[in-house]
Amino acid sequence: MASHRKSRPAGTRVAGIRTPALATAALTSVALLSQTANASPSADDKPSLEEVEKKVDDLYRQAESATEKYNAAKEKTAKQRKRVDTLLDDVAQRTQKLNEAREELGRSAAAQYRTGAAAPDTATFLLADTPQDYFDQTQLMGRMTDRQKESVDAYFTQQSATMKKRQEATRSLETLTESQNDLQTAKATVQRKLSDARELLSKLTAEEKARLAAIEKRKQEEAARKAAELARQQAEAERRRQEAAQQESGESTSDSGTSDSSATDPSYATKAEKALAFARAQIGKPYVWGATGPDSYDCSGLTQAAWKAAGVDIPRVTYDQVNGGTTVSLSNARPGDLIFFYDDVTHVGLYIGNGMMIHAPKPGAYVREESIYYDGESSIHSVVRPA
Repeated sequence: MASHRKSRPAGTRVAGIRTPALATAALTSVALLSQTANASPSADDKPSLEEVEKKVDDLYRQAESATEKYNAAKEKTAKQRKRVDTLLDDVAQRTQKLNEAREELGRSAAAQYRTGAAAPDTATFLLADTPQDYFDQTQLMGRMTDRQKESVDAYFTQQSATMKKRQEATRSLETLTESQNDLQTAKATVQRKLSDARELLSKLTAEEKARLAAIEKRKQEEAARKAAELARQQAEAERRRQEAAQQESGESTSDSGTSDSSATDPSYATKAEKALAFARAQIGKPYVWGATGPDSYDCSGLTQAAWKAAGVDIPRVTYDQVNGGTTVSLSNARPGDLIFFYDDVTHVGLYIGNGMMIHAPKPGAYVREESIYYDGESSIHSVVRPA
């Protein structure tokens, strides 16, 4: 199926994220130190559990956003470092050729000196700060042999090329330094958010953790209900498509009952199966920010690795993955599609059908299957078919 790139969706919204009961309860308290709550505090100035949960969720979302920025900066830095290394190698080779050209000129000057021909002119040329200016003011070139002229031409060519490459390498080094600074800033942000999270979690009592777990369980139940409803709607839409196809072709359901994704591109279902098989094999592995496997993953690291296992290269970060394929509606989502979350597109999961996905949720959690409504319906940003 042809891939149609588009600009990043500005406001298309579709679904969200959620972690297991105790894990989320733990995660939920993290945002407390880094966020200023708008809600009124309780009488004893201690935030309610609902406020704690919101603050923790916000903090982990901030950490995940910083993680994607870290991933992007890391990828950019790696490419720039490779470019700088290539440029420096090129400069070294050109410098060697420049020295060889200078040596050739030196041999020409020595030959002139032995024959007594124009030695002062050539010596002046070799010592000049701007040899080209010297040639513009003298008739030295007219007194040189063809071989000597070739040596001078080679020298100037190498000198000009080497100077340009040195300037290019200098600019690339400056850009690399900027990217490294961005990388360190994003890394520090992630570490600060996670540190705040751990501190908040350490202050929760056992009773508070249990109550947060109960809140989380209710949210998971609601997310599962919405997933089941989406599955029902998709099944009904598929049934109608099959009936329409039967009426048009006159074939029986047993002969023509295929999904539209298979009908339009049979290879997509095969690739998606491979991607999903890989993702399922990662279930239970921990979320680690910046990780791309094989022992741990962040959200975009998991989706990239899954589709790579299917022979499809997709970008590293969510900001690029969302533009790396064909956008489809949630009602038309097929297994293997990428589900993106939040207005800033900072989370992604791999759709498996029936309103469910496999994703690496957030720090403190593990790769798992979960409802795409794990963080509420409004958190869904868009659905993209990568192949």
